[in-house]
Amino acid sequence: MFKELLGLPAHPLLVHAAVVFGPLLVLSVVVYSLVPSVRRFLGWSVVALAVAAPVALWFAKLSGEELLSTLIAKHYPPEIISQVDTHAKFGDVAAWTGTALGVLSLFLVLICTAAGKKPATPGSRSLTYGIIVISLLVAGATGYYVFKTGDTGARIVWANI
Repeated sequence: MFKELLGLPAHPLLVHAAVVFGPLLVLSVVVYSLVPSVRRFLGWSVVALAVAAPVALWFAKLSGEELLSTLIAKHYPPEIISQVDTHAKFGDVAAWTGTALGVLSLFLVLICTAAGKKPATPGSRSLTYGIIVISLLVAGATGYYVFKTGDTGARIVWANI
């Protein structure tokens, strides 16, 4: 399933969804967390991206593993395989942090929506701020690893042109 699409390697095609939805999830979580006045407009977008981004990141990861297997089977040089392996390691972390961010962002929307419907208590404020801080930290990690994955992949493909 993740090896080919329409006769072409799936990874270069599927990676486009990851490089769009991953950063969009990061951006939406940052805005949702830091700008309370837009939460009522942005909530459903955050929820949709909380599902779409991790799926896209995992599809990119799994298709990348298939592509690496193909490169090994076709006896690509060890230096290329080493570069692809480094790229894959960044992709692994991007998929896991993106998944964590997806789960956290769902929890963030749930907590902030519930907090807006009843008077805040010190405990509910602490919970909300705690989830916001953790979400922002994981958003930063996700953004970093999506960037590093894309950067290393682009350098593999385009560095020798």
